[in-house]
Amino acid sequence: MENKDKFLEIEEKKDEAGLGNPEELKRTVCVIGHKNPDTDSICAAISYAYLKNSKERGFHYVPVRAGQISAETQYVLEHFQVEPPVFLDNIGTRVKDMAIRQVPGVRSNISLKNAWNLMMTQNVFTLPITNEENQLKGLITVNDIAKSYMEEYDSAIVSVAKTPYRNILETLDAEMVVGDEEGYFDQGKVVIAAANPDVMENYIEEHDMVILGNRYESQLCAIEMQAGCIVVCLGAPVSRTIQRLARDRNCSIIVTPLDTYAVARLINQSMPVDFFMRKESLQTFRLGDYTEIIRDVMSKKRYRDFPILDQAGKYVGMISRRNLLGVRKRGLILVDHNEVSQAVDNVLDAEIMEIIDHHRLGSLETMSPVYFRNQPVGCTCTIIYQVYQEQGVEIPPKIAGLMCSAIISDTLLFRSPTCTPMDINAAQNLAQIAQIECDSYARSMFAAGSDLGSRTPEEIFYQDFKKFEFGDWNIGIGQITSMSMEELETIKQRLMPYMEKVFAEHDTDMMFFMLTDIIEESTELLCYGKGADELVEEAFHQKVTNNCAPLPGVVSRKKQLVPSFMAAINRMSEV
Repeated sequence: MENKDKFLEIEEKKDEAGLGNPEELKRTVCVIGHKNPDTDSICAAISYAYLKNSKERGFHYVPVRAGQISAETQYVLEHFQVEPPVFLDNIGTRVKDMAIRQVPGVRSNISLKNAWNLMMTQNVFTLPITNEENQLKGLITVNDIAKSYMEEYDSAIVSVAKTPYRNILETLDAEMVVGDEEGYFDQGKVVIAAANPDVMENYIEEHDMVILGNRYESQLCAIEMQAGCIVVCLGAPVSRTIQRLARDRNCSIIVTPLDTYAVARLINQSMPVDFFMRKESLQTFRLGDYTEIIRDVMSKKRYRDFPILDQAGKYVGMISRRNLLGVRKRGLILVDHNEVSQAVDNVLDAEIMEIIDHHRLGSLETMSPVYFRNQPVGCTCTIIYQVYQEQGVEIPPKIAGLMCSAIISDTLLFRSPTCTPMDINAAQNLAQIAQIECDSYARSMFAAGSDLGSRTPEEIFYQDFKKFEFGDWNIGIGQITSMSMEELETIKQRLMPYMEKVFAEHDTDMMFFMLTDIIEESTELLCYGKGADELVEEAFHQKVTNNCAPLPGVVSRKKQLVPSFMAAINRMSEV
């Protein structure tokens, strides 16, 4: 069984390739069969997706599968040169189905003031900090900026933060008269020269940034005390002598139109966000994360916003708890089943749009009315063939071959009691389109499917295994068909120990497995669980010996085994 959900990967590639292309921006709807899919389940998904894409333009229909492809189905796909559907083990909503806010990433050297202005303009509370490769480096929030302004009293904090002069110029709307705009203020403290020069000498130290006015004596004193930078307020002109002395002493000179109070108030806002942003233990989510998982994480964190990364680790956007309310469910069409126990995981979290089936009505419920087509025929592809005819869609030879194979498989080449004249008519017409002869093709297909010698007991068991609910009872039923009695006997000897082991691991009351001989049109039934022997004896009047019961004439799980079990359970309940 594949562990990686390739469907998400394909979806993301489609999204990337389809930017600006309306055809590629259609909503994707998955067409899927049941878990442990048989040939009908796989072929029905492919055939119905092709039909929907041929007739409708509003959605993009993609065939997917919820389980491993059997040897028989693999033979069919290879024979008609059709790619298998991608694997999808969970249809639950993901982060990519949410309304992700496109908050652009900013560089780590921008000023706190610039960051604040961006937040106000974009009406956001969190800014992502990214590098040139769009990788997330940190986050800065409104609270972080407020704390930097309200709780920071260290006069050396501007240099500790290694503030770029370019940030200071931008924040103070200033001009650098002497010095390098690309440099950094990374030593000293910030002081205001509000006293006479003889007093200034006592508190100005080497490398300090001195905020002062137009007084020549104060400017000269600051330069002689080895200040790293002087900020001249109110746009006062700076004499050539002061400029020359500043160059000689490596002292930068900045001229701003703001007054001393404004400069003192704003200077901390020039610090880079890198100094205050959160860099460690960032809580991020990926596009492929399931919302049921992130919902629990978000409820335990006190963050307002959470950054989203794509599969390559690149920043995509932001979400908050509020975005969980409007998550868009993934579109889904079910074929060949209508029971929750047989459906892909989290099927109830999807928007089920259609159901095409030929089994009994199961336990599935939908939030709103859906198109539900259920007919008592031997194969789902027979119904899909009828839909092709009704809608006047031409069937390509490859699709015809898939549907014909499904009908042959499900009806055991028209020998199953589930087979109807509609199945036979559909198979014969499809065989003509696909240019195959049913009898000879069926022998090759069944031979490929029954070649189970190299497969493990687990692979054999789950090739076609379904769970059913009968009132309060949960019953699992698997089936293998073969044209060789000797092969079925070998499988039986390998399967019985495995079934005894796996029964303890499953949440089922009883477990059965049908070893069906196509030629003899009979089944040997393996039985496990409390009450399993009594149920078989009540349903078929056959004695169970060593967990085995012969069922002559029984070949269909749907038409014979399940209905007989249901009737027997009802009789036993009445006693």
